[in-house]
Amino acid sequence: MVIARAEEADWPLLEALCRASCAAWTARLREGLSPETCGDAFDCAVAFSAAAVFSDGQEGLESFSAGDVSVKIRDAASSAAALRDAAERLMTPFAVPDSLFLKGVWG
Repeated sequence: MVIARAEEADWPLLEALCRASCAAWTARLREGLSPETCGDAFDCAVAFSAAAVFSDGQEGLESFSAGDVSVKIRDAASSAAALRDAAERLMTPFAVPDSLFLKGVWG
């Protein structure tokens, strides 16, 4: 894992964010699916989610790479939300929604 303009001291944090992101996406997978069945979408969603959390607390983050996935960030503040949105869109076919909305029926 390589982070541009990040100190080596940040690597343990970045690794922890990737592990947490992987666990979170795995927990949201639809019944019967595994990370492997999602293909590259899973790896990208994990990387995007971890990069979003990391960039929330960083100024000057320009890029993020995890394995074969690389993310180039232009504006960290707005990019964090865009990364989260991209991760959600990638995983839509594979994951249960992050939020549950219930609509009541009045009789």
